[in-house]
Amino acid sequence: MSSNPFETAVILDGIRRWVEIESPTERPDQVNKLADLVASGYRDLSATVERVAGRDGRGDHLVTRSSWGQGVPGILVLSHLDTVHPMGFIERLPFKVEGNRAFGPGIYDMKGGAYLAYHAFRQACADDVRPPLGITQLYVSDEETGSPTSRPLIEAEGRKAKYVLVTEPARDGGKIVTGRKGVARFDVFVKGTPAHAGARPEDGCSAIRELGNVIQTLEAMNDLKRRVTVNVGVVRGGTKPNVVAEDAYAEVDMRVPTMADADELVPKILGITSRTKGVSVKVAGELNRPPYEKSNAGAALYEHAKGLAAELGFKLLDVFSGGGSDGNFTAPHTATLDGLGVDGKGAHTHYEQLYISSIEPRARLLYRLYQTLQ
Repeated sequence: MSSNPFETAVILDGIRRWVEIESPTERPDQVNKLADLVASGYRDLSATVERVAGRDGRGDHLVTRSSWGQGVPGILVLSHLDTVHPMGFIERLPFKVEGNRAFGPGIYDMKGGAYLAYHAFRQACADDVRPPLGITQLYVSDEETGSPTSRPLIEAEGRKAKYVLVTEPARDGGKIVTGRKGVARFDVFVKGTPAHAGARPEDGCSAIRELGNVIQTLEAMNDLKRRVTVNVGVVRGGTKPNVVAEDAYAEVDMRVPTMADADELVPKILGITSRTKGVSVKVAGELNRPPYEKSNAGAALYEHAKGLAAELGFKLLDVFSGGGSDGNFTAPHTATLDGLGVDGKGAHTHYEQLYISSIEPRARLLYRLYQTLQ
């Protein structure tokens, strides 16, 4: 029997068990089935498990707390149990191993990383000496849809913590994430006047034509130098080709690197008005994930992790990501380090995979963070 508590084959087998329980966000029964398995893993550990009942069609959240260090600010580990893949996707992408790659739905984003954090905690519980700080692990059920039901819980736990570690996957060959764009979503509703497009076009006011004006206004807000992106991703409108469109609709995604950008651009988008008489434009939406900016505390946490990685024999680089995570909710007020999960590629795709060689060093890094943060 191996004396290595971070043996890759053992950890990979644990990841496989989590992956083989499909857990699409919109299937709370499946997410809860995975939550049952995760919770069972803490029964013999020095920890308590609190289950927060799901709502609004989402699954339960799990809050696990170490039996030590809970009276003062400690370490919060953020993970999510839900995936974007629909039920049955595992038939298309079954768990399998090919050389250095292991495949499966959600294996990279982020069941692999979530399991590493659990395994590292398990080892911390087995040690004779407890880590200096208490450890709280939060597993949420709705991150892939913006964390609408878990956000209050994430923010509350984040404000109580001294450090936040996020097990989202590593980037670009193992880089850690120290900054993310904030995310805003908007719905655009345009109301015009219908008319016969051939016989009486002058009686109508086209909602689709006005939506075209709105789209031009939104597209003009893109500024790649500032890393600001505005994308009109969904468009609908009209009823028939021979009818001047009465209604049109669009869904918009905006990403901003700083709160200053958000403060400038969110009101601009909400304030868009019609250029055409007889047509109304209404925009609804908000910033649903604040920007994760690299604070001094976050930078110090990264430098600490970088030093630990060097001791473990690998180089840890950091990167800024355009995608959002639950770390966006904690970074404004608590030192946060993201991208601590497995290395791999293909998140949300039919070839999603982790690199098996990343399992042991990334698990050891989480374990060393638990041991040394104080």
